[in-house]
Amino acid sequence: MIYDIIILGTGGVGSAAAFHAARRGAKVLGIDRFPGGHDRGSSHGETRIIRQAYFEHADYVPLLLRAYELWRELEQIAGEDLLHQVGLLQVGPPEGFVVRGVLEAARLHGLAVDSLTANEVHRRFPGFRVMDGSVGVFEPAAGYLKVERCVLAHLEAARQCGAEFRFGSPVSLRRAEGNGIVIGTEDGEVFRCAKHIITAGPWAPALLADLKIGLPVRRKHLYWYPAADADYRQDRGCPTFLYEMPQGVYYGFPQIDALGVKVAEHSGGEVIRDPLNDPRELDAADLARVEQFLARQMPGVTRQLGRRSVCFYTMSPDEHFIVDESPNYPHNFFAAGLSGHGFKFTSVLGEALAELALEGRTALPIGFLSLARFSKGANK
Repeated sequence: MIYDIIILGTGGVGSAAAFHAARRGAKVLGIDRFPGGHDRGSSHGETRIIRQAYFEHADYVPLLLRAYELWRELEQIAGEDLLHQVGLLQVGPPEGFVVRGVLEAARLHGLAVDSLTANEVHRRFPGFRVMDGSVGVFEPAAGYLKVERCVLAHLEAARQCGAEFRFGSPVSLRRAEGNGIVIGTEDGEVFRCAKHIITAGPWAPALLADLKIGLPVRRKHLYWYPAADADYRQDRGCPTFLYEMPQGVYYGFPQIDALGVKVAEHSGGEVIRDPLNDPRELDAADLARVEQFLARQMPGVTRQLGRRSVCFYTMSPDEHFIVDESPNYPHNFFAAGLSGHGFKFTSVLGEALAELALEGRTALPIGFLSLARFSKGANK
């Protein structure tokens, strides 16, 4: 069977790329060792924060504005709510990278954010405490995405546009042949395509080893705790939240259902060798740090752990995404190294990859995410 595009990995970015390529009339095949919406990679855990005033780098903001448009469009196609704008409270020292970066991105792009003193944070969001010397910023346009539902919605939208998928058998063969590519799976199927896209999350380091860029994978733990205090419920106005502290960066979500408040440490994480066979065991030290954060900053949340999950961060050398065409492998486009802050972008990264593969270019402003920044010796 010959396809225009074969996509390896159909999680957040891959499912979106399949949709955007298929809706443009391409014959698309997506291959994944796991079924859609699985919990083995990076695109799971009920919720992901989405925000516009991006402290990591203001150049992400135009991509985010397009991502918001695409998420709203996907909601219309799927007939369900995926993006919930409950706002985002971010707390940290005024000279730190979070608050300073949020205010700079908001200034450059004319985004609405509220600067709050510690007392104003407590009056507006009484369940939260602010460390001495820290302040808050609140972004009303921010909120969260329902992560598995987003992946499944993109997959279904892609199917409706004619895309095909093969789940349950990993790729065992990938080689150039003539003007195209041959891809085989462990169950013996062989496919051919003109272009292919790699969006394999923690499996990308193996598939992109020829680039010789380090892409370590970190294990990250997610926790859910019931809230004894109604101040942490979404229906009582509790927002998503992110704290920059000397002990690390912590983030989470209001209680939106019976699972409770979701909270995790964004910083740190143990580097793993094998995402397929990682034991995903409870990390007592990680759990202790998260519970210390709750005790200090969210005292109305119980310490009765209700659910735990593990996801993986695939890190780039500078913790910014890499989105480009491989210089070593013909017609190979990829997104990798999303570094734990990429899911909110998956709708727009999928669009960019589809355009690159089908048209050889995209008008989306992804130049700052190219491989070229490493060849120039930056961030090494």
